[in-house]
Amino acid sequence: MEESVVSQPDVALAEYERIVGSEVIEQLFQLAKPLRGKRIVHVNSTRTGGGVAEILTKMVPFTRALGIDASWEVIAGRNEFYQCTKSFHNALQGNHVTIPTAQLKVFEEVNAINAELLRPVLNDADVVIIHDPQPAPLITQFPNRRGRWIWRCHIDVSKPYRHVWQYLRVFISKYDASVFSLAAFAQPMPHPVCLIAPSIDPLSAKNAELSAEEINGIHRQLGLDPARRTILQVSRFDRFKDPVGVVEAYRLAKRFAPDLQLILAGGGATDDPEGAAVLNEVHTAAAEDPDIHVLELPADAHRTINALQRTADIVLQKSTREGFGLTVTEALWKGKPVIGGNTGGIRLQVIDHHTGFLVNTPEGAAHRIRYLLHHRDKAEEMGRKGREFVRVNFLLTRHLCDYLSLILLLESGDSNRVELRRIA
Repeated sequence: MEESVVSQPDVALAEYERIVGSEVIEQLFQLAKPLRGKRIVHVNSTRTGGGVAEILTKMVPFTRALGIDASWEVIAGRNEFYQCTKSFHNALQGNHVTIPTAQLKVFEEVNAINAELLRPVLNDADVVIIHDPQPAPLITQFPNRRGRWIWRCHIDVSKPYRHVWQYLRVFISKYDASVFSLAAFAQPMPHPVCLIAPSIDPLSAKNAELSAEEINGIHRQLGLDPARRTILQVSRFDRFKDPVGVVEAYRLAKRFAPDLQLILAGGGATDDPEGAAVLNEVHTAAAEDPDIHVLELPADAHRTINALQRTADIVLQKSTREGFGLTVTEALWKGKPVIGGNTGGIRLQVIDHHTGFLVNTPEGAAHRIRYLLHHRDKAEEMGRKGREFVRVNFLLTRHLCDYLSLILLLESGDSNRVELRRIA
């Protein structure tokens, strides 16, 4: 029975073993053994767009490969629901946002409707992992639940707007455990709190090796000039990602590097109603500069993003708030120096002066761009360090290992605060 469960993904597991080593794969199977046959259900609010969807796309089948019955469900809502949850997102990251009572009512009603649709699945689950605020109230619809419920926060909640956090905390406190990406984000809870950093899949279309022919073809298709040096930011068009600040940094750096071109590549998520407005702001800031390429990419443009990251001279992620920043992880994995906003999960990845630079302003970003363009040896050294840092700390294998460890700890009844981190 055990062989039939894992025989199909054996080739993929062998590829992971080549990257992370046999001991890591063996550890995963050892952790999974007591959980064989258990049912784990992940729930979030979008199938495409954003880091959560990307992680679950790979984590769920990998979990199945270990003999665990894992699945992924997505809740659905109407426009008022997503307006409300976008306000949650902004408030949790520090904005003072007043959310109308009518929107909160819609938020709870939508969760109640989704609870009925998901009841057969969630009632039978041994472990339910709810991602971010959107589906947080689901737990109130399952008073007689038999499984363990975990709330997983992917947002920078280091300084949340207290009125909104207190409202959401009423739901979150009912869970059996909470997971945050960084210690700075963790909030006091009446249950175990766990620190687990997100991850990337090195074998995904966005991170796997590409041929030079494919990379060149993508660049020709996008109309990019291969003779120009390139700085790149990949992210959703979201104000917290500060794409307008990236344009300002580019303009300052271009005074010293006339051959510089900027690529802003991104798209939207189905649960983000503000993306179109931010994209318009970016186009206005670009002001028809032929060396600024604003690419609105579909959610499945993974190989395109891969090619852009591999050929960029410098990758930016100039966020003002960031839960983690998987685009930083992706760039480091490809051996690129990263200039990142001095905030949130970027600090966990960009080790200042070693894997990149942390900055607070467009002027600071421009200064670091100029430095790296003129010190290619330092840029290459940062790239080598960054790739190894990701290999040890931020790949899917480590992420899944942490989740399985947490589940085993919860089943053992340990009520102490749990920290699962491996930072070299």
